[in-house]
Amino acid sequence: MDLIDDSPAPSGNQPEYTVSELSGAVKRVIEGEFGLVRVRGEVGRVSRPASGHLYFDLKDDRSVIAAISWKGQVARMQVRPEEGMEVVATGRMTTFPGQSKYQLIVEDVAPAGAGALMAMLEKRRAALQAEGLFDAARKKPIPYLPQVIGVVTSPSGAVIRDILHRLRDRFPRHVLVWPVAVQGQDCAAQVAAAIRGFNALPEGGAIPRPDVLIVARGGGSLEDLWGFNEEVVVRAAAGSAIPLISAVGHETDTTLIDFAADLRAPTPTAAAELAVPVRLDLLAALEALGARLTRGIGQGVVLRRQRLRDLARALPRVETLLATPRQRLDAGALRLGAGLGLAVAKKHREFDRLAGRLQPQALRAGLARQRDQLTGKSERLTRAILRRVERLGDVLRPISGRLAPALARMLGDAGRKVAEGQRDLGRLADRLDAAPAARFVRLRDRLEALDRTRVTLGYHETLKRGYAVVRGDGAVVTSKAAAEKAVALEIEFGDGKLAVGGRAGRRAKGEGESGQGSLF
Repeated sequence: MDLIDDSPAPSGNQPEYTVSELSGAVKRVIEGEFGLVRVRGEVGRVSRPASGHLYFDLKDDRSVIAAISWKGQVARMQVRPEEGMEVVATGRMTTFPGQSKYQLIVEDVAPAGAGALMAMLEKRRAALQAEGLFDAARKKPIPYLPQVIGVVTSPSGAVIRDILHRLRDRFPRHVLVWPVAVQGQDCAAQVAAAIRGFNALPEGGAIPRPDVLIVARGGGSLEDLWGFNEEVVVRAAAGSAIPLISAVGHETDTTLIDFAADLRAPTPTAAAELAVPVRLDLLAALEALGARLTRGIGQGVVLRRQRLRDLARALPRVETLLATPRQRLDAGALRLGAGLGLAVAKKHREFDRLAGRLQPQALRAGLARQRDQLTGKSERLTRAILRRVERLGDVLRPISGRLAPALARMLGDAGRKVAEGQRDLGRLADRLDAAPAARFVRLRDRLEALDRTRVTLGYHETLKRGYAVVRGDGAVVTSKAAAEKAVALEIEFGDGKLAVGGRAGRRAKGEGESGQGSLF
């Protein structure tokens, strides 16, 4: 029976590729032809997983290209792509063999034009305004004369020098500078962190908390100022508990932080002017107000003095006011002598009338009546006291009858308790007398047991079992080498010590034929 081969015969001389070989060949072709390309398109789906890489699509009206930016490339981007944004992406084409697809590795992204950036900016502004972050009711008043001013800007630019110079000219204040990047990828995160950091300073802490904040940057293009349009910066400015002045760019530049700030300044120098008044103007105004106050006080005194004089002229003279009272006083003085004589005569007659009624018989009769009344009251009081005593006696007799037995019982209980206490005291005294002797016996037994343990564990007992202790030159010898070096040896047995010759004795006797010295 013949075997039939059903496998198809090779067709022509075409080479055979494995899947990996073909994928690698396609990858090399695409990367060789499109090593560096710039692609213009609209950003589609945007995804950024926890790894930090950025995945998005570039599309036009007919095609879509998958794009990816690695984490390090994303950190270097000036502008990050957002969905709906028209951009020009720079990168290189490659393939992804795992899904048999090609993709663009994007190294940089730039807006396709100012129109795209403005459209994205307007869209973000509308969304934040819908949340109420730009409402005028949320804005806080700027303090008239702050003690501490916090400035969020670059420490090396001309902006901070302009602000400090203007503050020094107008009204010197304590200034805290929080250095940040005012351009680039790190700008938004650092500015937001600076605003939150100033707000986190405690009142009365080691670092003084600012009374007003200034976020400042010099002029630049829309791309240069883009960090101040980021949502994280706008939310930090809107949530600041410290009043905030935005001074980003020149007068014609507008960023989203300007809408969220409590006050917008056209330039950083103008922000310093809005933060503090002019000290010389305040001094001049104070002097003017002081002069006005002095003039006002003087004019007031003059007017009141004139008014007092006018009122004084309208009043009658003192002599006129006192004439009638003085006349009444003179008339009263004239009538006083006659009145006193009449009063004395009247009191004299009243005294004579009362003196006539005070006769000795009348006094004795009054005393007798008072004595009778006092005697009656004394008798009634005596009878009341006796009745009161009798009632109390009736109440106390039953109580006294019960008191004697109770007192006897109490005395009996007290006697029994005293007897029991004496017996307990006797037993305790006996125990106290016996306690030292018993403790002495226990301590003696324990000492004897410890001594027996010491003797048992001592090396003398070990020597009695057939062991010996070798000492060389007074020290215990535990090795042959130490014994050979010793000048004198001593061996201790269980029944005594034995002295033997050391190194000197062995040299005198000589060593054995085998080359080993004898110990004895």
